[in-house]
Amino acid sequence: FRTVTIGKWVTASEQQIAANLFFDALCDLMDILQVPEKVISLNNSLSLAFGSGGRKHSSAHYESNRKLLALAKNAGGGALAHEWFHAFDHFICSKLFVDTQPHQFASECWLADKKIKPHPLNQKLSDCFEAIFLDHTKTQPNNYVERSVQADKILKSLYYALPQELSARAFEASIQDHEIKNAFLVQGTKQSPEAKLGIYPQHSLRKTICQNLLDYFYHLGQAIDK
Repeated sequence: FRTVTIGKWVTASEQQIAANLFFDALCDLMDILQVPEKVISLNNSLSLAFGSGGRKHSSAHYESNRKLLALAKNAGGGALAHEWFHAFDHFICSKLFVDTQPHQFASECWLADKKIKPHPLNQKLSDCFEAIFLDHTKTQPNNYVERSVQADKILKSLYYALPQELSARAFEASIQDHEIKNAFLVQGTKQSPEAKLGIYPQHSLRKTICQNLLDYFYHLGQAIDK
């Protein structure tokens, strides 16, 4: 990683525990996605923070302007996969699309129908976003998107239906469904209050999204290892 920052209130023993949790979770993510280390660190561009630079009411977050993934000391467990995909979504944007701005995410650019750079890997990633956002007609939002919009209406907010949030939740659901289990990496996509709101992909759609994402990352890993 580019940098790793530890909060001043994190004790030495807590640092070691956190280091072990991060290491195990990120190694499990490497195994699930079948990618090398440079994918997980986003080619050494990603920074990590633990117990430092937190946001109020947030156990974890990704800051695109600093390319920083931050987890709170006592509440960030289970959010790592979600935040990592935010970082990946941001990192891959300029590789996927012809004309982008530094703050943009690939998921939002895909929904905005920006021009994709021709490449087999880019087509596979586009297929992932198509499965996350669209129904079988490929012209209308699917029921996952519609449930997320409804959740926002109930909560009088605009959060769950944001393209980058839809994508990150779809990714974490795919990671939790894998046979490799790690509660620090991901949890809460099945039985949590949020899951019961319907804001995660369900049933056959969930399986399709998972297959597409794992296929994309497998081929990304193969391409990088050559």
